[in-house]
Amino acid sequence: MSLNVLILGLNYAPEPTGIAPYTTGTARFLADAGHRVHVVTGLPHYPHWEVDGNYRGLGPVLHERDGDVRVTRVAHPVPADPTGAGRIRMEAAFALRAATVGSARPDVVLAVSPALLTVGAALRWRRPGTALGVIPQDLYSYAIAEAQALGGHAAGTAARLERTLLRRADGVVAIHSSFHRSLADLGVDERRITTIRNWSHVRPTTAGADELMRLRRELGWRDDEVIALHAGNMGAKQGLENVVEAARLADATGAAVRFVLLGTGNQRARLERLGAGVERLQFLDPLPSDRFALAMAAADVLLLNEKPGVEEMCVPSKLTSYFAAGRPVVAATGERSAASSEIAASGGGVRVGAGEPEELLGAVLRTGLDRVGAAAMGLRGQLFARDALSEASARSAYVGWVEGLAAARSRIVTPMVPRPRAAAAMPVLEDAS
Repeated sequence: MSLNVLILGLNYAPEPTGIAPYTTGTARFLADAGHRVHVVTGLPHYPHWEVDGNYRGLGPVLHERDGDVRVTRVAHPVPADPTGAGRIRMEAAFALRAATVGSARPDVVLAVSPALLTVGAALRWRRPGTALGVIPQDLYSYAIAEAQALGGHAAGTAARLERTLLRRADGVVAIHSSFHRSLADLGVDERRITTIRNWSHVRPTTAGADELMRLRRELGWRDDEVIALHAGNMGAKQGLENVVEAARLADATGAAVRFVLLGTGNQRARLERLGAGVERLQFLDPLPSDRFALAMAAADVLLLNEKPGVEEMCVPSKLTSYFAAGRPVVAATGERSAASSEIAASGGGVRVGAGEPEELLGAVLRTGLDRVGAAAMGLRGQLFARDALSEASARSAYVGWVEGLAAARSRIVTPMVPRPRAAAAMPVLEDAS
């Protein structure tokens, strides 16, 4: 049976990274399965934190098509500094406007968080016969506590709000086993939690050695230096000043290494100021998707760096792309983090402590100079991406989860209806939701 599915999420294509590829993929999975999908989303703004030029001045509501997916975009402010009150104002504005969008009565409404107030907006459609599912890509209460944002009692307030909203859901997706534990700790009934891993959405390059070498030369990467590449968002939770300081140490010791920060984000300008004059540090602007994959394959080491204290708030989406690229990963992250768990499970890299630039520099050099060991790590990461992070597996899981939510919500159970004594009494079903 074809379902009406409404998806509320602040981020959607054409945003190239972060949450958008997963919300977009989920919508397309469901549409490909024959369901009628309507997405209510915001204006493309991530990771640059400014509205895409193609979407400026187009009015408060914009209607589009993404293949078989109907897309409605609502306008909202975009803060120059996406932390604290500015981000809350953006997400509140999106949630309020999303709640006013007209839509046919959905069989299932999905809310994608960390725009937590979006879950509140989704409750507008909650009624008998409509199931509510939530897909948290980040957890607000942990983010506020671990990033030390807002201060005071904000983490406790966020936890209470998060707990209240998530408990209203018929089903909640955990994108990692660590999220499953965190959701359960928040008070979500474990019977309502389904683990569905984020998938590798960046296609690995098929380029040969000559093409990879040409790109290295174009980017100024020398053959006699280890290229350690961070590819993706440069935000607060990445704590990339640790990478800047590792590059500064490399200058001081004359190490044959280059740390490359590829991408953009609200912290890039500050990092460029912090790293001014550091010879072994390079900043690169975002690349088209094909050259992005090529750059990851051309690097010697792929870097994941997290701010000290960041452990349960998120699962770094860049790891899905890193593993698929087939290069070894050096992760500077907490021992209890989801990233640490992924490195151990995959065998695709090594972990060092967060906020320890000397440890980071040493691990990059050891990994990058060990060509045989690096190749083995890269292959293990690719196999892990193929087996545990496949798009086909996620597609099947999301379609099954949504169809299961609809079936459970519409299941009808009623009390027995009296029948004549001569006949056997049979149960008759009615709405018990």
